[in-house]
Amino acid sequence: MGFAAEMTRALRRHWPYYLAEAAGPATFLIVSSATAVVFHHPNSAVARAFGPSEMGQRVGLGSVIALLIMAMAYSPWGKRSGAHFNPAVTLGFWQLGHIRAADALWYVVFQFAGALAAGFAMFHLLQPWFGYPAIHYNITRPIEGDYGWLWALLAEIGISAVFMLVLLRALHSARLKGWAGALAGLMLAVFIVFEAPVSGMSLNPARSTGTAAAAGLAPALWLYFVGPPLAMWAAAVWLGRYRDRKALPERPPVYPDTTA
Repeated sequence: MGFAAEMTRALRRHWPYYLAEAAGPATFLIVSSATAVVFHHPNSAVARAFGPSEMGQRVGLGSVIALLIMAMAYSPWGKRSGAHFNPAVTLGFWQLGHIRAADALWYVVFQFAGALAAGFAMFHLLQPWFGYPAIHYNITRPIEGDYGWLWALLAEIGISAVFMLVLLRALHSARLKGWAGALAGLMLAVFIVFEAPVSGMSLNPARSTGTAAAAGLAPALWLYFVGPPLAMWAAAVWLGRYRDRKALPERPPVYPDTTA
């Protein structure tokens, strides 16, 4: 069977999983965009309550995102697809053999589609407040300076590698597997609080593309296509070799049928 036919067959059989993967980044961008306005815009009572404390605002934003990620990971539709919601995560799972190439490609297509749809929707819905400098249309951008792009790239590589290694290690552990969603949410909260000023805390090329395309602003968008995928793929390669050496148990697919 040719690859085009395999892609068509996969779409017919697994489209509910793909829709779940589109809903993930879309939900993330809807909630993160609205939350950014709530915590950063001066007309917001919440922002005024926090005052000028950027750290406090990031803690508030990170807490909301952590709860959102946990809710999505443990939701029925998140469990249905495996809750990748990120092309870089899908690349890592493909490298480990947990998802077939046709399914992985559809996952990526739908992840970008969901992020783009939500990005444009929130750009128009939140237009009166979205351009405020502290919100800046919820785009991810590197820290200012001559080498801001380099620091942002290194930061994205670092947080992406940590995220993927912790997630994969948890999923390969009988004791930690049930905590994988909670760990993912907590890691994102920590990254938002401490790393966001350096790169905007993307981890996800689809997420960055969704807001950048809607706003028509793409400061160093390329680094979000390089850093997270490269780091998560490398983490998956390393864990695969470690698993082979240490005879770690194979992790079954996180969604039914897609590797059958």
